[in-house]
Amino acid sequence: MQQSLKNIKNILIYTFIVLLVSLAYFIYAYSVHPIPEERETFLTEMGEGFGKFGLALLIFIYFRTLLKLLLGQGKLAQRLLPDYTSPIDSSHLNRLLTWMNRTHVYVGIATIAIILLHISMMGFSRYSHILFFPALLALVIWQGFFGLFLTWRYTPAELKKFSHGVHAQFVTGIAIGILAVFGHVLIDD
Repeated sequence: MQQSLKNIKNILIYTFIVLLVSLAYFIYAYSVHPIPEERETFLTEMGEGFGKFGLALLIFIYFRTLLKLLLGQGKLAQRLLPDYTSPIDSSHLNRLLTWMNRTHVYVGIATIAIILLHISMMGFSRYSHILFFPALLALVIWQGFFGLFLTWRYTPAELKKFSHGVHAQFVTGIAIGILAVFGHVLIDD
């Protein structure tokens, strides 16, 4: 139980640190950087739609992670909660998780593509001086790149093991969520 609490405490500390650093940068960027006025064009309107769809897909992907934690399945659950046994024994939730595990790769590919479309249609160069957006782009590409190595049949074992370690990190999802929220709040004024 102590290890579980320590792991959860570490994730909460990490989240708090990312939140504080993002808040500090938000205040700095708000007071120093000129925020470009929003351009209403056909492409930006489509980009906003892609952004909402990308958000829905990210929620789907991270709901899978939360469901695995709730059911006590997967390496993340075993690392975070090694002594946890799920009080829920639902065949419906287990079937949902099985389906989500099978579709995760395809949803992940679609999510990366849709988020990249959102970024390009909204005009990345207009916002690239605000560090939230290059950091988000790097994290999204990071997730996609290392997720890709996990799907390749002929990936060397060492690369596959490394890729799993850096792709399947809850901390990347936390950073993506926090940076995206602060970045969008900053430019949506």
